Amino acid sequence: MKQILLHARLFDGDQFHAGKAVTLKDGQIDSIIDTPGSLGGYVPHDLTGLVLAPGFVDTQVNGGGGVMLNGQTDLEGLELMADAHRRFGTTSMLPTLISDSWSSMEHVARLIRQAHRHWGEDSSLSAIKGVHFEGPYLNVDRKGVHPEKQLRAIDDDALELMTHPDLGVRLITVAPEKVGPSFIRDCVSSGALVSAGHTAAGFQEIAAALRAGLRGFTHLFNAMTPMGSREPGVVGAALDDPDSWCGLIADGFHVHPASMRNAIKAKPKGKIMLVTDAMASVGAEEKSFTLNGTTITAKDGRCQLEDGTIAGSDLSMMGAVRNGVELLGLPLPEVLRMASRYPAQFIRMDTSLGSVAPGFAADLVAFDPTTWTVRHSWINGYHKAH
Repeated sequence: MKQILLHARLFDGDQFHAGKAVTLKDGQIDSIIDTPGSLGGYVPHDLTGLVLAPGFVDTQVNGGGGVMLNGQTDLEGLELMADAHRRFGTTSMLPTLISDSWSSMEHVARLIRQAHRHWGEDSSLSAIKGVHFEGPYLNVDRKGVHPEKQLRAIDDDALELMTHPDLGVRLITVAPEKVGPSFIRDCVSSGALVSAGHTAAGFQEIAAALRAGLRGFTHLFNAMTPMGSREPGVVGAALDDPDSWCGLIADGFHVHPASMRNAIKAKPKGKIMLVTDAMASVGAEEKSFTLNGTTITAKDGRCQLEDGTIAGSDLSMMGAVRNGVELLGLPLPEVLRMASRYPAQFIRMDTSLGSVAPGFAADLVAFDPTTWTVRHSWINGYHKAH
């Protein structure tokens, strides 16, 4: 089906354009043209008053639509997660497994393979580009809501399970001091991406991990050693390194706005990306849910345990974009890149995602910039009105 997207304020990943139309064909962006006088057999979408931009790419999605990946048993639940985040502009995502048993890790791997068999269909499952194993090879001293009983030494078959190429993009969060540079090097050699998170490492341990191929830092500032005057810690190492990427949870609860602004200034442009760390409450009416037998409640946008401990987030990518502009004072073009192009670069998919250009995937979002509300989304060219 050929489609034409009309009358939007187009952001192509670099700059805004007026008076342009975007044509879609066979799941890809076909052309960017001046608004035509005749539709010429295209199915039209009138986007008057909306911003049309590359679809958002979220590398850390624990849950959504009332569903958590932990404990999820079927494909329908995974589609509920993807549908929930699609309503907020996410067209590419990495479902994220919080530290769990070996059998749960095997199950999630099977589930992701099942999802990939539906890739290209008129389904939100096409948004699932891979999987993020957040743990279980983490440091108990920085465990956050990860269950202590699941944190352990490397399982014998961990490398084979987590780096298998039929999972798509494989992102693995580890505590570098618990796994050592050789495991990171082996993961990277197998084609996986490795991030540091839930770690009590020192600066030198992170430096060794970076030399071994560490690519990023999971939810910068949270669950990691802070930057000090004589020991820069994980945060100092992350901000000092020019080549790695850092995810920021821009919900206003996890990190102070001033800390986020300083991190953005410290890193080279393109190395800070927005993530949600979203839990089941995103896109769900019910705002309480359980994780490993523990009740988590989202209240006023904050996910927390009964004692007030932050536990993931109730943040959507559209909410993160809004906060980037309104809370951090960043220009909209840069925030949109933080939500699309930069994470696409992180997962090595920036030749197909993160730009509106001929030959790129027709993964797009159209939103109202006055209300920060998503009105339309496309995944592989399949359209959904919201």
